[in-house]
Amino acid sequence: MARFTFKLPDIGEGIAEAEIVAWHVAVGDRIEEDQNIADMMTDKATVEMESPVAGTVVERAGEVGDQVAIGAALVVIETDAAASAGEATATPMDETARPAALAAEDEVEEQFEAENPGVEETVAAAPIQGGRDLREATLKALADVKDTPQPDAKPVLASPAVRQRAKELGVDLAQVRTEADRIRHADLDAFLRYGAGQGYHAPHASRAREDETVRVIGMRRRIAENMAASKRNIPHFTYVDEIDVTALEAMRADLNANRGARPKLTMLPLMIVAICRSLPDFPMLNARYDDEAGVVTRSGRVHLGMATQTDAGLTVPVIRDAQDRNVWQLATEIGRLAEAARANKLTPQELGGGTITVTSLGPLGGIATTPVINRPEVAIIGPNKIVERPVFQGEDIVRAKLMNLSISCDHRVVDGWDAASYVQALKKLLETPVLLFAD
Repeated sequence: MARFTFKLPDIGEGIAEAEIVAWHVAVGDRIEEDQNIADMMTDKATVEMESPVAGTVVERAGEVGDQVAIGAALVVIETDAAASAGEATATPMDETARPAALAAEDEVEEQFEAENPGVEETVAAAPIQGGRDLREATLKALADVKDTPQPDAKPVLASPAVRQRAKELGVDLAQVRTEADRIRHADLDAFLRYGAGQGYHAPHASRAREDETVRVIGMRRRIAENMAASKRNIPHFTYVDEIDVTALEAMRADLNANRGARPKLTMLPLMIVAICRSLPDFPMLNARYDDEAGVVTRSGRVHLGMATQTDAGLTVPVIRDAQDRNVWQLATEIGRLAEAARANKLTPQELGGGTITVTSLGPLGGIATTPVINRPEVAIIGPNKIVERPVFQGEDIVRAKLMNLSISCDHRVVDGWDAASYVQALKKLLETPVLLFAD
């Protein structure tokens, strides 16, 4: 058989290396052409690497968290060149001929054997015809070993770490319910809080837990590096003001009541319209600063970054040419980008080139935030939680919906007066929302 070295291809302009964030194959695995072998993360996005050939993996380049240079070997694959010439001999259940669907059955069998000593010998004596028979024979063998009828038994899938933790806590994983394909730490936590049976403790009880070491890799490593670079290089200052959004919220409710088939509006699309309308008078805020070259580029367009929380960490997809979109188009684009971010489907073009960013904690809100600038941008805006409070209107006290608005700026480029003046202009639009739709 011949050996094929799959080298990490050029996966983005200016990218010199990429981080391994997930392996989908192991040494010894049989893979097919176009099968996903690894996920690689750059500064821009996560890219799936697909094998150009079929064969068996004989070498891998490093472990999860390691960096691989562009052009360096990622995997070495022993191809089927010789086998196609007639040198390979077919045998029953030949690994090179088995359908990929049986791989899951192998995993089930291996887990049963590890958890139930003696089951391997019983399974070996059972006639195996295919994937379904393998599952049935394994279940029957398990029942024989335990001497307990289990015709409808379902295997409990969990990682070794989850199994070890469950063992230490005295939790029977068979009692843990999950909607996913396997039990995870979060399912175990939920069982301990709300479940019943082994391992259950009253909510008021506190128990010591073992320290957990978590390697900082993938998206979390990128976030750590970017935030550290931003705070290290940018002299931040934050300005906060209070905005009465009573009229804006009333307008939003009216727009949603008459939206028809269009998406439901949150506060964010209206906020973006206000940002885009107010930025032309404050071009120093809609800019990018190349501190190495000593050049500030003031953008004539608003490519607005939208901080989005995902399972992997904070991601900032970019709404391009936000100034040309109406409130409904913005709502649609916000939904599309947020969904793509959470599914890890954003393209490098959707993750770069922002000129200013908005970050919001939504209903979690808070009194005020001091957001970190998304370098090389020079400003980031953070709307906070909307609350109802009594306010004076002349001699009267009325109910009003109030929201604090934060803005963090790069003091090398933006002065405090400029930031405060911009927030006042933004405040005027948000407190008089009819201006958002005026020519």
